[in-house]
Amino acid sequence: MVAVTRVFAARMAGLPVFGPDGEPIGRVRDVVAALSVRRQPPRVLGLVVELPTRRRIFVPMLRVTRIEAAAVTLTTGSVNLRAFTKRPNEMLVLGELLDAQVRIESASAVLVDSALEQTRTRDWQLTKLAVRERTGRLGRRGPTKVLDWDQVEGLEFAEVTGSPQGVQQLLSMFDTMRAVDVASTLHELPSKRRYEVAEALDDEWLADIVEELPEDDQKDLLAYLDDERAADVLEAMNPDDAADLLAELPEIDKVRLLELMAPEESEPVKRLLEFSADTAGGLMTPEPLVVTPDATIAEALAMARNPDLPIAVASMVFVCRAPSATPTGRYLGCVHLQRLLREPPSTLVAGALDTDLASLPPLAPLSELTRYFAAYNLVCGPVLDDEEHLIGAVTVDDLLDHLLPGGWRQSGLPDREPEEPTSQEAR
Repeated sequence: MVAVTRVFAARMAGLPVFGPDGEPIGRVRDVVAALSVRRQPPRVLGLVVELPTRRRIFVPMLRVTRIEAAAVTLTTGSVNLRAFTKRPNEMLVLGELLDAQVRIESASAVLVDSALEQTRTRDWQLTKLAVRERTGRLGRRGPTKVLDWDQVEGLEFAEVTGSPQGVQQLLSMFDTMRAVDVASTLHELPSKRRYEVAEALDDEWLADIVEELPEDDQKDLLAYLDDERAADVLEAMNPDDAADLLAELPEIDKVRLLELMAPEESEPVKRLLEFSADTAGGLMTPEPLVVTPDATIAEALAMARNPDLPIAVASMVFVCRAPSATPTGRYLGCVHLQRLLREPPSTLVAGALDTDLASLPPLAPLSELTRYFAAYNLVCGPVLDDEEHLIGAVTVDDLLDHLLPGGWRQSGLPDREPEEPTSQEAR
């Protein structure tokens, strides 16, 4: 591949990053540039690279040896693995600059991309801007022009002016990302920009993202939304995640939002809130896969194939007397997904029951849950009340969320010092 000396920032999003020996490092998530107080092209300081652990680090442009159409290659030397934090004199090109409202020749326009160009001194600058004119006709896009930096007016940045930005470029990138990766991106954005994105997302997609945000970001975003929208997002979340979030709110806010939720959505959340967050009852999902004993293997597999079902929940089907919604009728046993795959589709699940698997009481503490999953090599386990009714299921991912140290979503790997002094301090 041929190295380039000019590349547009939006095309770099998601590009794989490789070390000098060809080893994969991570993927490009943003470009960091210095704020320019004069009408001169800003200097590009480096890239925000997301490691496989989801930690985002800063890679100085001095460490970038080649930018190609399909990859970015780093030169020799070590890079600081501390989590990236943006400084006041910096901007994120994808997260903050794109979609800004600007002016060209006194006409209104939207900034849709920015070109990074290497100078004779081997520094990189934001030299060109791609802008789209506003035509004034509803639903009609104007032509896109590529202009020099100093030909575009109104490039005051969001955190300075408070003016709104569009989010179409960000949303187009989010379409190809998992919710957990979008959450990581939002966490790095200024609050104002995060709110703009939240306003543009539909309730289902926003709920998936909120579930992956750190606790402080969850509460901040929920407080920003109006009560009706916040209740809608809580309804779209998994009940156990919604309960965890509501449990962190002041009592008056929790009660108000629960009252605004639809009764069929709030009831399972209220049941979860009756238990401490560090017990099986507080960790469980109240919506496991449940069938009655007269269901066939084919019917159970059809339920497990639901693409919206978390993988851990789909690993086990619970068989109970009617009703099949939690709290169910009498619990009879469970059928593991692998067993379902080995049985003829027309046979009844009652003939494939595992009746020997121990169940969990709702007040079981974290230590008991940890021993349970380790002893039985499971990713999902049933929670029964005193009358042998299934009230939910604990999954190993929810257990890990509570076992990991606070802030693990932001931190990824533990901090360690670089082998040589190349770090964000050098910017």
